[in-house]
Amino acid sequence: MGNKTKSLGLVGLGMVAGIAVSMQFSALAQRAGSPLPLEELRTLSEVFSLIKSDYVEQVDEKKLVQDAISGMVASLDPHSTYLDKSAFKEMRESIHGKFVGIGIEVGMEDGYVKVVAPIEDSPAWRAGIKAGDLITRLDSQPLKGLTLDEAIKKMRGEPRSKVVLTVSRKTEDKPLLIPIVREEIRVQSVKVKMVEPGYAWLRISQFQEPTVEDMAKKLAALYAKEPNIKGMVLDLRNDPGGVVQGAIGVSAAFLPKDALVVSTDGQLADSKQTFHATAENYTFRSGADPLAKLPAALKTVPLVVLVNGGSASASEIVAGALQDYKRATVMGSQTFGKGSVQTLRQISADSAVKLTTARYFTPNGRGIQAKGIVPDVLVDETAEGDAINHLRLREADLQKHLANGDGEETPGRIRRDELEEETRLLAAAKKQKPFEFGSKEDFQLEQALRHFKGLPVKTAKPELAAK
Repeated sequence: MGNKTKSLGLVGLGMVAGIAVSMQFSALAQRAGSPLPLEELRTLSEVFSLIKSDYVEQVDEKKLVQDAISGMVASLDPHSTYLDKSAFKEMRESIHGKFVGIGIEVGMEDGYVKVVAPIEDSPAWRAGIKAGDLITRLDSQPLKGLTLDEAIKKMRGEPRSKVVLTVSRKTEDKPLLIPIVREEIRVQSVKVKMVEPGYAWLRISQFQEPTVEDMAKKLAALYAKEPNIKGMVLDLRNDPGGVVQGAIGVSAAFLPKDALVVSTDGQLADSKQTFHATAENYTFRSGADPLAKLPAALKTVPLVVLVNGGSASASEIVAGALQDYKRATVMGSQTFGKGSVQTLRQISADSAVKLTTARYFTPNGRGIQAKGIVPDVLVDETAEGDAINHLRLREADLQKHLANGDGEETPGRIRRDELEEETRLLAAAKKQKPFEFGSKEDFQLEQALRHFKGLPVKTAKPELAAK
C-alpha cells in the first residue's frame, strides 16, 4: 500500500485525551472468515428474548442492541467505542474544528467526566474550567453512571443555551457551580508571536485539518517581519492530539525532507505502516504543499518543545519525532502516554465502531503507549512546583489501558495507597498560581528562553518528580 493511500486514512478526535483515528471503511466480507462463537451468540439471543418477554416494562429493541454493542466494544480499552448516529456526526464535526458545546476535552474518572483540557478561547476556558476538574452534575442532574458519549451529548446543545456545571476541584474544599452559555466552538489551533526580540513562540492547542496550512501561513508572515529568529518554542502543553496528518505536517516543518515521523504496528497487515515527512502524508486534498514556501531557516532554527501531562496522542508523535532526531530539546513533564491507533469501521450509513488496532512508535522505535515522552529537561510548570500536573491521570492510570507492548508494566501517576503523597501534592497544588501559556508569567517558557541564551535552567524539584 502506497503512502498516499495510507495518509488519506488518518483522521482524529479531540474528545478523550487526543484520539488519533485511522479512517478505514472495510467491507464486512473481509472479516467474514473469522469463526463465530455460536454457543455464546445463542446465549446472547436468549437473554435478549428474556428481556423482551419478562422485563418489567417494554424496551426499545434497537436501543437494547446498540447498548449491547456499546458495552462489548467499551470493555476492550478506554478508547474503543461504538458511535451511534449522533456521536458519529459529532466526531466528524470535531475533525473540522467546529461544533456547538462548552469547549472541553474530556475523559472519565470514577464515573465522572474529567476535564483533560479546556479549549482555548472557548466558553469553558473563559468560565475558568481547569484541566483536572471533575464535572459531577449538569443542571443538577448527576453524571455518574452515564457513559462518556452520553455525558458529551448532554454537554452539547443549541447555540446560546445555558448549562450549569457542578465541578469538583481538588484544590477547592467545596463543589463549584459554574454557569456556561454554549456556542459554536471554532478552535483556532495555531498561535504565533514573538515573546522577546529574536525568540518566537508557536502554540498548537489541537491538531485539526487546517492546522498545517494555518501554521505555515502564520510562520511565513512572522519570518517576513522577523527574519533573524534565534530560537523558537513549540508549545504542545495540554494539546490532546487530533488529526494525525497535522502531527506529521508540524514535524515535517522542522525535520529533513522524507524523514520518518512515526510508525504503527498491530495484528493486521494494514496496521503495519510508516509515515514520513512528505506532502502526501500531511495534506488532505490534492494541491500545493502548504509547507513548500516556508523559510529554509525553520529546518535549523534552535527549537524547544514544551510538553506536560496533558500532551497526548498526536502531540506526543511530534515531541517524540523531534526528540529522536535531536532536532529539539523537549522540556516540561512526562506526557500523557496515548500511543494507540483507533480504526473507524463504518457499519451503517450513520454509525461506526472505533476500534484500537495498533500502537504508535517514534522514529527510533520507542513505544508511546502508556509511557509517553519523557522530556530531555524536566521543568516544573510554575516556580512553586508542578503539583497540579503530577496530580493528573495519565494513560497508565486508566482502567483496561493497553500495555506498551515491551513486556514492562508502566506505573501510573500515584498508587491509590499513597495517600500521604497525594495529600502533600494537593497542599502544594493550592499554592500554585494560575497563568496563561505564552504570558510573562509562564515559568516553563521563561526556562526555554534561558536555555536558548545559555543561561542556567531551573529544573524540576526532585520531591515532586513523577512516579
